[in-house]
Amino acid sequence: MRKEDCFYLGKIAKKFSFKGEVLIYLDTDEPELYENLESVFVEHNKHLVPFFIESSSMHKNDFLRVRFEDVNTEEDADALVGNGIYLPLSMLPKLTGNKFYYHEVIGFEIEDKRLGVFGKITSINDSSSQPLFEVLNGEVEILVPMIDQFLVKIDRENKKVIMNLPEGLVEMYL
Repeated sequence: MRKEDCFYLGKIAKKFSFKGEVLIYLDTDEPELYENLESVFVEHNKHLVPFFIESSSMHKNDFLRVRFEDVNTEEDADALVGNGIYLPLSMLPKLTGNKFYYHEVIGFEIEDKRLGVFGKITSINDSSSQPLFEVLNGEVEILVPMIDQFLVKIDRENKKVIMNLPEGLVEMYL
């Protein structure tokens, strides 16, 4: 499985028992959706390796306590700590309305109610406290805050994000 075909679910935070169990931190708003997985992909040496789950249960809200097949000792578990956990994109729950996954809107046109279409979303910058659409308008990169009050509609059919942006936000880049 290639990393491009998967989504990041979380990482193995620490070992849990002397029998090889681990705690996986789930980086999701709905961790309970992933309580009964059969398998996951563990990133190891930049490759995704399938691991089958013998048993799992929720542990303190955002953690999943997991016992993998063939991981039976503390040493086996130690080797996995810190590694990322991935699942195929096909396992993402479908979102509707104005909820969206970041990867889903890459390549969408971005339209302002006042200005019309002013570029294409090339990526999402989520390294700051406020995530930003990185939009390309010709050679100019425009950063647009992803604020719910600005978001009018995610038009999946026409591959457009429609926004109602404050006057001057886009113009200061052009």
